[in-house]
Amino acid sequence: MYTLLSGLYKYIFQRDEYCILILGLDNAGKTTFLEQTKIRFNRNYKGMSLSKITTTVGLNIGTIDVGKVRLMFWDLGGQDELQSLWDKYYAESHGVIYIIDSTDEERLSESKRAFEKMITSEVLEGVPILVLANKQDVETCLSIPDIKTAFSDCINKIGKRDCLTQACSALTGRHQEGNDLSRITAPNNRRDGKKN
Repeated sequence: MYTLLSGLYKYIFQRDEYCILILGLDNAGKTTFLEQTKIRFNRNYKGMSLSKITTTVGLNIGTIDVGKVRLMFWDLGGQDELQSLWDKYYAESHGVIYIIDSTDEERLSESKRAFEKMITSEVLEGVPILVLANKQDVETCLSIPDIKTAFSDCINKIGKRDCLTQACSALTGRHQEGNDLSRITAPNNRRDGKKN
């Protein structure tokens, strides 16, 4: 009888789990974005002071529950030596959030190379990507059109997957929906083959 009740309990309260990778160069704002996400979606989460966040060495994990869905975010370090480990997490991911530091024009080509290497992985084929142009609260930041121009070589390599580019500020927790959002490729592609 206990086994039956235990199984029924698990069935009723079971959550679908999806793993989302947060990738980008070091200092792009990945951990700040993750902290803001946890603060907004976890009622009792107090969060760490955003001013005390330092460069991630390894991995930060965050979990949020939305209805019957559990989203597990894996924030991976973006230093050169840690980027070689990203592909170890691709097979488990259902989506990727790629964060670009819009204030660091000098490293934009480096960010593009890391993005290009990531999207050409066969393991991530069909996995949706959200590209966030972070630090849009800084006056001297690059605009979305500037970033899209710099990354234009990558468009054909994205393949048949959803890809959305959006401006945001992880520090303030704001996103700007009015800034040239574009769906680059065919909509409704998901790793599990289901339509959205």
